[in-house]
Parts: sequence; C-alpha cells; structure tokens
Amino acid sequence: MIRKMEHVAIMVRDMDQSIRFYSEMFGFRVRLRGSKPDREMAFLYHEAQPDMEIELIQEKTTETEYSETGIVNHLAFSVENIEVTIQYLKEKEIVFTSDEVKPTLEGGRMILFHGPNQELLQLVERVK
Repeated sequence: MIRKMEHVAIMVRDMDQSIRFYSEMFGFRVRLRGSKPDREMAFLYHEAQPDMEIELIQEKTTETEYSETGIVNHLAFSVENIEVTIQYLKEKEIVFTSDEVKPTLEGGRMILFHGPNQELLQLVERVK
C-alpha cells in the first residue's frame, strides 16, 4: 500500500538557476545532487516536511529534448498568510497568472505563478 507522497519531478533547463529559485524563494535545501551520462538530478527538501521532495531533472544530451508539457500539472505550497507571501514574491519580481487570489474547494485561498522553467506553481492558504 502507499505510505506517503515521495516527490514531484520537474524537468528544468538550468539546474543551478532552478536550485537557486527553490532555495531562495521557498527555503528548500539540496539533499542530493548527481549526474548520469544523459542527465543531472537534484533532490530538494524543506525542513518543515523533509520526507516530501522536489526532484529537478536536466537532460544533458541533445537526443532528449526538453518538453514544456508533461503529466505534472502544478506544484502547490502551503502558506500561513497568502498576502504576505504574494508581497514577498512580488518583491523578487515574480509575476502571478492573475491579479486576484481565488477560493479553493475547501474554502481556502490560492494563486498561481510560474517557476524558472515555466512549471506551474501554486500558493495555498488553507482554512484555519
């Protein structure tokens, strides 16, 4: 049976840029970084939830093309205060997909934006 959600994989164009983005914007840390002949990978974790990771994958060969489409639709981050987080990210020049925060099915609030590889990211403030 399934024990837990393990990680979300994101295809990236620039590994260093992507690691900087997730580290500086959200406080993720690199647990493991390595290479194979055809790809570089890094696993990032957050201290608040160390058993759920983001896997970044950068293809190193021209035989495998980077694809902007994939099965993963978005990566969501829980936040305490969505307005404070939006302001922080706007100061870092993040552009959101809309100007307004939208309701979630559970009565919380959310907003979307893109990461450095055009991956769709979501902030979620849950009902308290």
